[in-house]
Amino acid sequence: GWCPLSPAGAQTPQILVQPPWTPAVLWDWVTLTCQGSGTAGATTWYRDGQRWGQQGRDRLSITESGTYRCDRPGSGRSPPVRV
Repeated sequence: GWCPLSPAGAQTPQILVQPPWTPAVLWDWVTLTCQGSGTAGATTWYRDGQRWGQQGRDRLSITESGTYRCDRPGSGRSPPVRV
């Protein structure tokens, strides 16, 4: 059977996008927040599959388009979010 990598009860992180409308205009700032269980202070961000941005922060402000994911020890990697 399928065995989750996350510890029992851990919730896969989700990325909250603000402002919530899509698509955002190119020059708009978009804030991504990694929400979920795990260690918030150890968040790793990925953009288009590459480690990206300031590590260790659960919130990121961006103006660059791409596919973003966040990763937290103890809860794993979020589903991808396209900005």
